[in-house]
Amino acid sequence: MNVPYKEFKTGARMPSIGLGTFGSDKYTADQIAEAVIGAAEVGYRHFDCAEVYGNERQVGESLETILRSGIDRRDLWVTSKLWNNHHGEDDVIPACERSLRDLRLDYLDLYLIHWPFPNYHAPKVDVSSRDPDARPFIHENYMKTWRQLEILVERGLVRHIGTSNMTVPKLRGVLLEAEIVPAANEMELHPHFQQPELFDFVLANGIVPIGYSPLGSPSRPERDRTPDDSTDVEDPVILRIAESHQITPAAVCIAWAVQRGQVPIPFSVKRSQYEASFNAAVNARLTPAEMTVISGIDRNCRLIKGQVFLWEGAAGWESLWDEPQQGM
Repeated sequence: MNVPYKEFKTGARMPSIGLGTFGSDKYTADQIAEAVIGAAEVGYRHFDCAEVYGNERQVGESLETILRSGIDRRDLWVTSKLWNNHHGEDDVIPACERSLRDLRLDYLDLYLIHWPFPNYHAPKVDVSSRDPDARPFIHENYMKTWRQLEILVERGLVRHIGTSNMTVPKLRGVLLEAEIVPAANEMELHPHFQQPELFDFVLANGIVPIGYSPLGSPSRPERDRTPDDSTDVEDPVILRIAESHQITPAAVCIAWAVQRGQVPIPFSVKRSQYEASFNAAVNARLTPAEMTVISGIDRNCRLIKGQVFLWEGAAGWESLWDEPQQGM
């Protein structure tokens, strides 16, 4: 199949379309595990996982089934992520080893630090909840965590390491000190939130941008929704392009992402939806004029704001992203 790839300096190739496995509180681990098998049947070879999603054991059973079907491990790309309460130097390697056991793998293709803050929260708490031990980003502490990821590479447990939910200032500091520079940065990316400064920065530094919520996260939990949120798949420009190509608005978002140069990781448990996303990544082609007009509908609409990771006294969620407080 003509699946586009991103090639790393190591020669490894990441498929430019992946299946996310965050169930968003709406789907069970078994439903997501079933979707992983179905996605492999339609052509997916890239699966984005995380300990905090609470389903790596079930997804691991699916990966084992996929490998038993005759698909070579070298043709799969599996990502997992270090959760916030495992940033301690003695916690990183055991956390990765747990993910490997649950996913039934000998190595991960990519391991990310899920959030740059060690700020923990109980599952499904309200966004107003605050961890009394939460604190702002501390570069020195982050680099201690990063050193442990580098050890994972040295031990062969992980092939590539990367960052997630970072900003340009935070990444600058990592690039200055890292012995192994980030191979990828996972970030929110969709037509209404294009993050041009961060996107251009990671590309300029040889970092692959992986885009979560590529459709505008229609299944995100209610607690993460705010009145100012917009809906990408209802944008008139997206609707017009979809009609022109006789494809869905979601397919337009996926095609735009792949052609722009990011790796979208849409989530769905419905075969018709994840198959349509895969087909869009492989077959849909937008014109240069359509790509240009989509670049003009950016609303800077961040949907995953991360309020629950704030510390006491923080001005607002913008503090997590090194942005000025709205209205200031």
